[in-house]
Amino acid sequence: MKTITVHAAKDLRIDEHDTPSPGPGEVLIRMERGGICGSDLHYYNHGGFGTVRLREPMILGHEVAGQVAALGPGVTGLTEGARVAVSPSRPCGTCGFCQAGQQNHCLNMRFYGSAMPFPHIQGAFREWLVADAAQCVVADGLSAGEAAMAEPLAVVLHGARLAGALAGKRVLVTGCGPIGLLAVSVARAYGALQIAATDITPFTLAKAREVGADDTFNVAETPDALAPFTADKGHFDVLFECSGVASALAAAVPALRPGATVLQLGLGGDMTLPMQAMTAKELVLKGSFRFHHEYPLAVQMMQAGRIDVSPLITQSFALDEAQTAFETASDRHQSVKVQIAF
Repeated sequence: MKTITVHAAKDLRIDEHDTPSPGPGEVLIRMERGGICGSDLHYYNHGGFGTVRLREPMILGHEVAGQVAALGPGVTGLTEGARVAVSPSRPCGTCGFCQAGQQNHCLNMRFYGSAMPFPHIQGAFREWLVADAAQCVVADGLSAGEAAMAEPLAVVLHGARLAGALAGKRVLVTGCGPIGLLAVSVARAYGALQIAATDITPFTLAKAREVGADDTFNVAETPDALAPFTADKGHFDVLFECSGVASALAAAVPALRPGATVLQLGLGGDMTLPMQAMTAKELVLKGSFRFHHEYPLAVQMMQAGRIDVSPLITQSFALDEAQTAFETASDRHQSVKVQIAF
């Protein structure tokens, strides 16, 4: 089978591996779609992010969906031919965090396409994937592309749970990549009164309006675009910071009301925070990392029509066009979510 493997920064190859077979409790999946994530782009463009660096070749990819091709011994609840969204999260289930219901902080996590541990956890951009049956969520009624969006949607649903009730709240989203745009969609689905979004490209801001933002601001063209919201100590109740850029958070703080919640979703490296201003406003800062319980909910939200991810899928490329796919995904002037069609 073919895989999309990164060997070093800007060294992406189509490698050949043996086709695997499912064991007890496992299923063989014929991959259909895989979305290129920001972490995949960091590995491709920079060989890693922060202190996480590639130390051996690694198959990329963790936003995937496919069809069940074969069942291993003991598997129930799945049938051959069923389309499934495949969660990349495989916690051990036995460590203290797993036992406490915090599986996203598992001490022995096996998350597809991650260079955090060594040896690296190989990813899911491959023609055939063996997965635990428990990772698979039947995605009836969804296209393969939509089903592959369950992973980034689960990331945002986890963050939204931490942010608290959004109904009737004024929400600001900074950064309109896939996570930011999904944050707009989730805030709208959860009953936010007003949603504003900032970014630096007209293309992504147009997408924000398409998925439910009331107001959008190009902070590259107008750096002080949020100034009207700073009167009377601020306007917004919740900030979804999805850019991972310190300047975006710093610009948003004056527009937040005292006691507002800052939900940090963007991961771009260490950030310097305006801590004194945040302290004076008694802002609540919450981090959000991955997900676990929210993955089936992401599929259900799409199936119920509460979240429409289709506007975010802007391009798809064949497996053999992976290089072009990654270059396109790196250009936010023309793409939001680029997928591989296996």
